[in-house]
Amino acid sequence: MKVPFLDLHKINSRYDGEFQEVFKNFLDSGYYILGNQVRQFEEQFAAYCGVKHCVGVANGLDALRLILEGYKELGRMKVGDEVLVASNTYIATILGIKQAGMVPVLVEAETSRYNFDMDHLSQHLGPRTKAIMPVHLYGQLGPMNAIKEFAEAHGLLIIEDAAQAHGAMDDGGNRAGNLGDAAGFSFYPTKNLGALGDGGAVTTNDTALAELIRKLRNYGFSQRYVSDWVGVNSRLDEVQAALLNIKLKDLDSDNEARREIAKKYLSEIENERITLPEYEGGKDHIFHLFVVRVADREHFRKYLDENGIGHLTHYPIPPHKQKALSELSHLSFPVTEGIHDTIVSIPLSPVMTAAEVNQVITVLNHYS
Repeated sequence: MKVPFLDLHKINSRYDGEFQEVFKNFLDSGYYILGNQVRQFEEQFAAYCGVKHCVGVANGLDALRLILEGYKELGRMKVGDEVLVASNTYIATILGIKQAGMVPVLVEAETSRYNFDMDHLSQHLGPRTKAIMPVHLYGQLGPMNAIKEFAEAHGLLIIEDAAQAHGAMDDGGNRAGNLGDAAGFSFYPTKNLGALGDGGAVTTNDTALAELIRKLRNYGFSQRYVSDWVGVNSRLDEVQAALLNIKLKDLDSDNEARREIAKKYLSEIENERITLPEYEGGKDHIFHLFVVRVADREHFRKYLDENGIGHLTHYPIPPHKQKALSELSHLSFPVTEGIHDTIVSIPLSPVMTAAEVNQVITVLNHYS
């Protein structure tokens, strides 16, 4: 039996009838940009995250950049300010900081939550440090209590990169997107709440920031054809918003299905050559990805290919080793580099069958 890494067609075919109906309504409306579907999604996703405001934008990278641009316009940050960020994140996190004219300061990672090593944070604190950007990597919340204490002690803004954490919840019932001052989400098709194209959003309880980002996403218009700010064209598409409105109602149940598969993997994969993720069983992890670590990744990936198990590597090259970020190439992060050299993502999605899950377990248990 072959098991695909992720069957997006199967995930989205559950909504065929609803998608066709909402698309016909979209065509009939004659209104294609920033219409009722975007407004409805913004209202529903804000309520879901437990925040006052959601602003739909074109993608997750733009969401992070626009948060920083908004803080610049509000006078809370400026060009050249430093943002603390985990060194093992996806490159989009770093690009959002750089494109806003700010400086990413990379902090060594740890392997329990693949987030900040909190013991290293204070070493990177300087007079220009103005924000901390935890990344809820693979769908697991960062150590937010410790991060909040650190931010409050040093007067830092907390900007969540929640691109992989739709619906993840802390022990107090607070969801990703409502754990800091603002958050950026991605609705890339592979996400737990995925569109059928690109999409993103900013969530926040800061009314001034939300109102400003609404203008910045649309050329900086204060009214039509009147630009008061140097804005961009970064609007959530009306069609994608309509599809997200349909899928949002199933996000919690899909996340729970992911957690159940993860629990089965964790209890039944028994192979000393494979290091499984750490998980205590709570709702703080939505398992956007199930990531294992192996000493010989090429050998492991070849074995999976030979046995029909789909896989991907998220991500093979850490940010400070990317050619595009050559100014960071002198840095050394041994833990991060070890993570990027050994990780492999195995199949996990809410539409996997029991037989597929069992096949993954069997194949991994026979790896040698």
